[in-house]
Amino acid sequence: MFIDSVNFSVSSGKGGAGCASFRREKHVLLGGPDGGDGGNGGDVYFIVDNNTHTLANYKGKRALKAQNGQPGLPRNMSGKKGENLNLIVPPGTVVYDNDSGDILLDLTIQGQKELFLKGGKGGLGNVHFKTSVNQAPSKAQPGLQGESKNIRLELKLIADVGLVGFPNVGKSTLISSISNAKPQIANYEFTTLTPKLGLVEVDEFSGFVMADIPGIIEGASDGKGLGLQFLKHIERTKILLYMIDLANYRSLKEQFETLKNEVLKFSPNLAKRDYAIALTRLDAATDSDERIEEFLGEFEFDKKQDIYEYNHQKPFFVLPISSATGEGLKELKFNLLELLNSN
Repeated sequence: MFIDSVNFSVSSGKGGAGCASFRREKHVLLGGPDGGDGGNGGDVYFIVDNNTHTLANYKGKRALKAQNGQPGLPRNMSGKKGENLNLIVPPGTVVYDNDSGDILLDLTIQGQKELFLKGGKGGLGNVHFKTSVNQAPSKAQPGLQGESKNIRLELKLIADVGLVGFPNVGKSTLISSISNAKPQIANYEFTTLTPKLGLVEVDEFSGFVMADIPGIIEGASDGKGLGLQFLKHIERTKILLYMIDLANYRSLKEQFETLKNEVLKFSPNLAKRDYAIALTRLDAATDSDERIEEFLGEFEFDKKQDIYEYNHQKPFFVLPISSATGEGLKELKFNLLELLNSN
């Protein structure tokens, strides 16, 4: 199950109480205080693990807590520290304060380990309170409380190229054709219900990661369809690949303007990313040449820009492709790699 957003409270452990005791041994007179300190409460850590791809482990959780510290013991023995709570999350997880909405942690690197909440300090035993005036103190400190937070975890996939397009324009077919991803493919809209990542191998030494998200419809940025829920998964991508259907009843201009507008409304920063355009289903289009030339002329786009004179306000390339026949796919991969290497 793909879960990309969860809410729960998390707490570090309470410190153990200090011990109030006195040395009692045969033949030892006036042994004095020997109460040990309480153990510190367990800390809360976030750990990033590439082998985790979803937040499903936290679905349904209401509260998670580190272990409390153990009380101190006689004979100056300290209590055991409480066990830490390690929260394992996939790369791309953002930790929000669920009360204020502030970002607390942004976890993106494999193996990254961040201390989130410090456990409460253990109390001092009565041995610390012995003075020349008070030789037999009975005082010992209670342990300090741990920290607590109401948090929200959100997963934003990390990829190099993000696919943006209407439902059923061939995004899943493309990513299955050029990468190791195996998404469900069917001839109806919203076949893709969850984001997919695929590793694209361009040659023996080069490759990149591509992200496929559910199709975007007009009004997605306002909550229509599945677009708003999953647009966040392309926020971290370096470049966007707009996929426009040559065989669609909508004009190429209408498709492109709608997609650009929805991305802009969702995130102005995302809309500024370098991008390219793939004109899909070339094999199913009857008047593709005329539609392509008209589209290029309407926006004054080039089929491909020179990387050294790249106008970032326009697509790096506009390339007709067919995932069914494989036409243009090799060129697509090399062009995307060239654009990525320039970033």
